[in-house]
Amino acid sequence: MAETQIVNGLSVDVEDWFQVGAFEKVIERGEWDGLACRVEDNVLRILDLFAEADVKATFFILGWVARRNGSLMRRIAEAGHELASHGYDHARVFTFDRTQFAADIDHARKVIEDASGIRVRGYRAPSFSIDQRTPWAYMELAEQGYLYSSSVAPVAHDHYGWREAPRFAFKPLPWSELVELPVTTAILGGRRVAAGGGGFFRVLPYGFSKWAIRQVNRREERPAVFYFHPWEIDPDQPRVGNAPVKSRLRHYTNLDKMAGKLRELVHHFAWGRMDLIAHRERERATELAA
Repeated sequence: MAETQIVNGLSVDVEDWFQVGAFEKVIERGEWDGLACRVEDNVLRILDLFAEADVKATFFILGWVARRNGSLMRRIAEAGHELASHGYDHARVFTFDRTQFAADIDHARKVIEDASGIRVRGYRAPSFSIDQRTPWAYMELAEQGYLYSSSVAPVAHDHYGWREAPRFAFKPLPWSELVELPVTTAILGGRRVAAGGGGFFRVLPYGFSKWAIRQVNRREERPAVFYFHPWEIDPDQPRVGNAPVKSRLRHYTNLDKMAGKLRELVHHFAWGRMDLIAHRERERATELAA
């Protein structure tokens, strides 16, 4: 039984084991088609887990994955979940100029919509890579009709992070309805700490995430934004032996424990799709401005 009436945002970044940032320097994109794809089986397990808990979520899909897994996209949609964009092939936003970014998000959205038959209105940047280097990214998202983004990690991190960004939902453009939903952080010892899922959830004790979400829900009275990846519930995935030790530790630690922790989490709190969270946060901002 969920312990709070606040509905938190539940999301899945749909990419396969070889498409992650940790391996981007040792596995070339040109190799992807020759590698064993495991994303479909892992997503089906996630759909079963969500159905068991009677929760709905948002699946941020790589266009590359959608193009090759049309039936899976329709399966996600038929189960009542939201499909949103994760870009086409996991290139980070700050590696593009605005024209290249515009082409990437347009292409990815069209592929996902063609595969699923569902309109795409949400976006998450690969590796939370919207930051102070990409002021044009929100303008392009708004001009292409996206209603929300969840692309900011408001912390300092060696792979990503925009430490100065707001912790909670904000409107990055005064003339647009576009809302940004940063991934969750908590306050520990007066400092922001990452607490929104992914490797932090998988590596740290479950009690830390439960404490952090409670802090956000009870003290801040705001929804948490949580994410994870399908490969994180797959302990049998291939090992990339030539990746740096730090990358391998981050990627493979506690894969065998992840599904059990997720099952506990989705039963413990109230969860919903990210488009629902965006709508409520947009209404909140309007009320505060009135």
